[in-house]
Amino acid sequence: MKKQHVESKDDDLRPEYDLSELKGGVRGKYYRQASQGTNLVLIEPDLAALFPDSESVNRALRLLAETAKAASSTKRRRARSA
Repeated sequence: MKKQHVESKDDDLRPEYDLSELKGGVRGKYYRQASQGTNLVLIEPDLAALFPDSESVNRALRLLAETAKAASSTKRRRARSA
């Protein structure tokens, strides 16, 4: 005896929503606008505990950037002097 193919429909969409009427959609239409000015960075949980909000993260990164800039300019001065 052959098994008959039973088409199962696990469709939760209501009958009043007709997907055939939805035409002209463009994938990624607003992607650039949504991502402009947004820089999402995920940090590890142990670091998240140290930085409770974005202000503290920004403060720490600015301090790190200033320190790195100062250290690189000091190395350049030493290299030119030698």
